[in-house]
Amino acid sequence: MPVIALTQEMGSLAKDVALRLGESAQLAVMRNEVVENVAGRMQVPASLIRRLREGKAGLVERLSTDKDQVAVYTAEEVFAQALRGNAVLRGWGATCLLQPVRHVVRVRVTRPFALRVDWVMNHLGTDQRDAAESEVRRSDAAHASRMNAQFGVTWGDPLLYDMVLNTERISIEGCVEQILALAGRPEFQETAESRSILEGLALSARVRAALKANESTRDVDVQVESREGRVTLAGIVVNEREKRDTGQVAKAIAGAGNVDNQLRLMTTTRKFTHSKT
Repeated sequence: MPVIALTQEMGSLAKDVALRLGESAQLAVMRNEVVENVAGRMQVPASLIRRLREGKAGLVERLSTDKDQVAVYTAEEVFAQALRGNAVLRGWGATCLLQPVRHVVRVRVTRPFALRVDWVMNHLGTDQRDAAESEVRRSDAAHASRMNAQFGVTWGDPLLYDMVLNTERISIEGCVEQILALAGRPEFQETAESRSILEGLALSARVRAALKANESTRDVDVQVESREGRVTLAGIVVNEREKRDTGQVAKAIAGAGNVDNQLRLMTTTRKFTHSKT
């Protein structure tokens, strides 16, 4: 059940590689599902999520949109699709989110800047090279900012990937062959351990998403760890109500007997507690 995580880089031909992978190996290719599902959870237009990801959102949109919600719901979707297996996941931080899962093949598909600009000019049907260069730089800056803010990594760092492919030098078909060859290696076969890790990550993501969706716990910032179906909650909350509500939300996802609530209460003033609640 191969799972392949690809980068999303404007003009790199990563989309073409992803689609050909899907055709060649009969893998499901993640397309608009994440945008639609995240937008649905947040009750906002899908176009807003796209603009935020592409760095095209206006100042008011950026300030008024809960970026934590976007990140939490995105992670839930990525892990859920990876858990189904036989999938190509392009963008959405999948290469970082799935880093702990040994059977996931993480690939960066890239191309020289000038060729990426040519692609944008052809794609948009324009001869304005300066405008196309600005579009590519804006897209790159948005990706770099989001990856650094969400994962604390430098976008494009080769150590984030198992393979880096340059589509100036390697054809789409050649990229597909190389990726499938790597996915067929013993090192990338799913094991009971790697499956268990993925299941734990997916369960943790579901709990975080449920906490974010619940009005009484959406501002709670705690650690959620899951292993073998058991969820551990750790960190500090303001009062007993937050501890109780957080535990109840987690139990609704993992089951009443599968939550270890290790949350501790903050020693604070009444004034601060009032402002928090």
